[in-house]
Amino acid sequence: MAYKVLIVEDQDIPRELFKIYIDASEEFEHLLSISNASAALSVCQNNHVDLILMDVMTELEHSGLDAAEAIKKQFPDIRIIIVTSMPEYSWLSRARKIGVDSFWYKDGQKSSILDVMERTMKGEHIYPDETPLIRIGNATNHEFTERELDVLKELSTGDTNTEIAERLYISVATVKSHIQHLMEKTGFKTRTELVSEARGLGIVINDRKDKS
Repeated sequence: MAYKVLIVEDQDIPRELFKIYIDASEEFEHLLSISNASAALSVCQNNHVDLILMDVMTELEHSGLDAAEAIKKQFPDIRIIIVTSMPEYSWLSRARKIGVDSFWYKDGQKSSILDVMERTMKGEHIYPDETPLIRIGNATNHEFTERELDVLKELSTGDTNTEIAERLYISVATVKSHIQHLMEKTGFKTRTELVSEARGLGIVINDRKDKS
């Protein structure tokens, strides 16, 4: 009996590709495709779902990670694979924390999505070692420390150094130091340039300002 798969993806091309892969496999059966993650829990409540391919940034600004967390709480046996092309640094750790079974980057990943699906249904947890390598200015995202990325993410909200310091439980001087290191590494002259490029590349996405 084939595993029933729910696709949660708001982009036409990857959604159709996932469906083609599933239809070509004897192991899986396409149940439904939806473009809004907020509807995924309802689908699980009203249908037998074995596996979900879940994008993070979906239609109407709803987060696939939020949906995955809610589904795992109510249906822990449903397997979930996060599928995304965005290199946002915090998503991997959050996916692990909420119990997502596997994580797959749409572009540049060695394993095919069908291979990840098959292994996930066998009980494996397939995660990349790190986010995709993205060049930003004179540096890459892998050259930043996690704390620098935390500060960069908070910078995207437009808040002051004092507000960022309070939220991260560090001093204002430490915030300024991290910003200076980011500017030196990337070569950008202003924090506006730095934040604009980082957000545009998907290196940091803050749910309070950016929408997932």
